[in-house]
Amino acid sequence: MSTTNFDTQEPLKNVLVTGGAGYIGSHVIYTLLRTHKYKVISIDNYHNSFPAALTRVSELALTELKAASDSQPSAQDIDSTAIDVHECDLNDAFAVRSIFSSYSSKGGIWGVIHIAAYKAVGESSEIPLTYYANNVAATISLLQTMQEFGCMRLIYSSSATVYGVPPDIPIKEETRREGDSVYGRTKVMCELIIQDFCDSVMNDSGSKTSFQAISLRYFNPAGAHPSGYIGEHPRGRPENLLPLLAHMAVGTVTDPVLKVFGNDYPTPDGTCIRDYLHILDLAAGHVVALQALEEGSELNAKVFASSTQSQGRFKAYNLGKGHGMSVMQIVDAMRKATGHDYKTEVIGRRRGDVPELIADPALARAELGFDAPRDLETMCRDLWNWQVKNPTGYE
Repeated sequence: MSTTNFDTQEPLKNVLVTGGAGYIGSHVIYTLLRTHKYKVISIDNYHNSFPAALTRVSELALTELKAASDSQPSAQDIDSTAIDVHECDLNDAFAVRSIFSSYSSKGGIWGVIHIAAYKAVGESSEIPLTYYANNVAATISLLQTMQEFGCMRLIYSSSATVYGVPPDIPIKEETRREGDSVYGRTKVMCELIIQDFCDSVMNDSGSKTSFQAISLRYFNPAGAHPSGYIGEHPRGRPENLLPLLAHMAVGTVTDPVLKVFGNDYPTPDGTCIRDYLHILDLAAGHVVALQALEEGSELNAKVFASSTQSQGRFKAYNLGKGHGMSVMQIVDAMRKATGHDYKTEVIGRRRGDVPELIADPALARAELGFDAPRDLETMCRDLWNWQVKNPTGYE
């Protein structure tokens, strides 16, 4: 890859990513850096993440840039691999406003990818006010700051939990949103707030706001960058199945058996089926959605073709593979990837679990060109490669 002379390159667009140091955020930022079109700004309070993730993302992007260049990369391309890092809580409106203000003389912040949120379903029912404050109130504050500084493009990293227990599988975007947990309801509320803002009338003439947003709904990201340099490292015991299995295999979780919640569901092996996709496929979906917010582009016209004068520019997409994997399929795949002889114990069904949850990604494929080609074997191999190289994560 040869690079373009700095003087002829388009200036980098400033893009802010909330929760940038987290599992999803770090892989989204990595994917943004690889385009060399954006100057990425990360906001994170490190509640469930580590600053070292961002250092590694930047190092990885710079290494790949130099390896792929047949000449000296331009100063701008090199700058595009450096992340502006801010430790900040989104509920601190003054601090967030100060960050936005600091970019006013640098072209302003072009767009925001909003990922930061508390996400533990069980915990959300124990401390609901904390979840509503962190997920909903902080989103409102962020939107107000974006409006103040004329930043009118938002990618909202939502969740397929907005569908609650859906009436039909696979789940389509028009399925009613109700959320069957506090966490799920925070995501529903944020989507509705964002949609209302997109629909809002900004002046007496009836002109619509120019704000546009895309909400991305997905279930279970998995895997890691194939280098093993960045990956998933939650603080505390992993709650999700795949990272839990990885920690069991590497020895940082010492449970002798994996407890399986029920094996009498109406599925091929009796265990629950869920929709998984590789973290890099999910990250690519976030970046193509961001590109769809560029006014005047063919992609922007396609995404918002159905928007009418009475409707704002808001669109939701499911991201996934369109088919699921059962608990036992996941265990078998991780057994193959790790060589670890997992022992399982079937216990009673867990309250709230449903037999199958799969999101239909057909709309994202048709309009965004989204694809999730990496399979379960690849997810497990990349996850295990990360875990072996980093048994204690970023610590």
